[in-house]
Amino acid sequence: MVFKSLEISLSALIAERERMNIISSNLANINSTKEGKHNPYIRRRVTFKTVLENVVDELSGDKIEVAKVKVDRIIKDAVPYRLVYDPTHPDADKNGYVKYPNVNPVREIVDMIDAMRVYQANLTAFNNNKAMIQKALEIGKA
Repeated sequence: MVFKSLEISLSALIAERERMNIISSNLANINSTKEGKHNPYIRRRVTFKTVLENVVDELSGDKIEVAKVKVDRIIKDAVPYRLVYDPTHPDADKNGYVKYPNVNPVREIVDMIDAMRVYQANLTAFNNNKAMIQKALEIGKA
């Protein structure tokens, strides 16, 4: 049970890292007018789920339910594409409009700040827990 608390924080760190990767991909493709054959890049979002595990406490022998965070799925956003009038663009349609991805840079940056703060909070919890385990081991040596 001692190391399960580290695993809980680690699961959240891994999930938030995946979220930051998806946000980075959205920002990198903000002007990608072709993904595949005809349509532009579509913004992606990460959804999370809680995974419950039953673990046995080494000291008491009691069963304890531990919740971890996992990436549930990566979904494509249903917001429509941005249409920009640019008849000189090679990807313009017959009316002169170019479809650009449905990525809003302000939203992506706000999401990235949120993901970084959640990541930092979990990293702090992980480090505090690790420090407590180290102190307990030092006390146990004496």
